[in-house]
Amino acid sequence: MTAAAPPDPHTRRHLTWDGCFNVRDLGGLGRHAPGAFVRADSVEKLTAAGWAAAHAHGVRTVLDLRNDDERGTDAAPRPDGITTVRLPLEDVADTAFWEPWFTDWRWGTPLHYRPFLDHFPERVAATAEALAAAAPGGVAFHCAAGRDRTGLVSLLLLSLAGATPEEIAADYALSEARMTPVFTALGRAEEAARLAAAYRSHATSPYAEMLKVARRFDGAAYLAAAGVPGATVAALRARATGQPRG
Repeated sequence: MTAAAPPDPHTRRHLTWDGCFNVRDLGGLGRHAPGAFVRADSVEKLTAAGWAAAHAHGVRTVLDLRNDDERGTDAAPRPDGITTVRLPLEDVADTAFWEPWFTDWRWGTPLHYRPFLDHFPERVAATAEALAAAAPGGVAFHCAAGRDRTGLVSLLLLSLAGATPEEIAADYALSEARMTPVFTALGRAEEAARLAAAYRSHATSPYAEMLKVARRFDGAAYLAAAGVPGATVAALRARATGQPRG
């Protein structure tokens, strides 16, 4: 029987930002502090009320993980006091890596996470350094759907904050129920159903696959091997856990 995600005990993590569909605070998982980091789908869709909610939640930096060709026009102006940092997580120029995935059902699932982490450590390292260096206040990070690139960054942050593999996998699985409205808004309505069918046909689930990844991932060790200075790793962990920086 395929492992099922347990119920989320931290319902307060789910945030309502008008215009987005897949937003939650990582606080409460492991030692992760509420308000430190928020994962989201594309904030480009936020209405004025949505931006006001993000600002009221304490967000002062937005990290956009999308590629340049994915970006469009904001539905509403971003408030003063919120800084946007654009740092694509994927190196789309590396076609030798990406092309085999385009026809593989595992793309858009945690099954591509370990190959990505092994192939692009410098990209993950740059993202970690940007998160550690962000201005004081909460950081919202996002891609298009808030699932996979966002899920990779969540894996890193939650590992640093001492979340269990089960917590990390359960958080990832929460995105699946939100994919239909997300992909509909992106003009890719069929994608959520296609991937759900692929999981069923392979007798697995988002939770089960993410659990395998999380059980074999140590965020601090990975960043050290990627060349991130120990002081930066410590600063990022301190930020995630709400501890004073040394």
